[in-house]
Amino acid sequence: MNDLSIFFSAESLIVYLLVFTRLTGMLTTAPLFSTYPIPMQIKVGLAALCAFIMYPFVMQISHFVIPKDLISLSSLIFKEIIVGLLIGFSASLIFSGVQIAGQLLSVQMGLAVATALDPVTNQDVPIVGQFYLFMASLVFIYINGHQWLFSTIYDSYTSIPIDLSFSFSVPITQKLIYFFSQLFLSAFSLILPIFEILFLIIVLMGFMAKIMPQMNIFMVMMPFKIYVGLSLMAMLIVPTAVYLMKVIKTMLIDLNGIFILGG
Repeated sequence: MNDLSIFFSAESLIVYLLVFTRLTGMLTTAPLFSTYPIPMQIKVGLAALCAFIMYPFVMQISHFVIPKDLISLSSLIFKEIIVGLLIGFSASLIFSGVQIAGQLLSVQMGLAVATALDPVTNQDVPIVGQFYLFMASLVFIYINGHQWLFSTIYDSYTSIPIDLSFSFSVPITQKLIYFFSQLFLSAFSLILPIFEILFLIIVLMGFMAKIMPQMNIFMVMMPFKIYVGLSLMAMLIVPTAVYLMKVIKTMLIDLNGIFILGG
């Protein structure tokens, strides 16, 4: 009875609620969970199950004091959901960078008008960007990226405990800014080889247009650009997947380090 009373005490129930809140915030904005239209009921159920598994360990590593009023409890809940949203959003920017890189490549190839409906934003996005987004999602599953996110949530309690004493320090802010700046640089490097070849083709088309002004060389060579772009994407699909694996794994490790060592 004493063991069961620990799980149903006021302290344990509040800790469970706070862990559940942080996990819910992470699942709301995390890649894969927010990239595709997963029903909210499944996200909440997954968060509730993971919180039930995690909260006894969180109680052991934290020195939690039960809030004495509703305002303090509301502040704790607000802080927990902000932390969860920040972790999930930071990880989702990896996928946003990959998708933007694919959109830039589609413009360079001349496929910007070929769009598909994005179920998350309900907007039409270039199909090349969607292709790289799907590839990043498969790589994310292959390297168990979801486990990295749950590990980051658990490890974050060492530097961001469940109390009101935490404030975003300068080291955490600096690391987040550096993390965001590296995302799009790494994502653009994904398409750089194809982008450079297509750029050289455009330059050669400009010279040919000057040599043969009577021919609309840009319209004639448009299918050739698309053929070259798609052929290079097919030829480089394995190196691209390997590079994506390295980039996503590095970014997840850096993200984990921000919320562990930041405090």
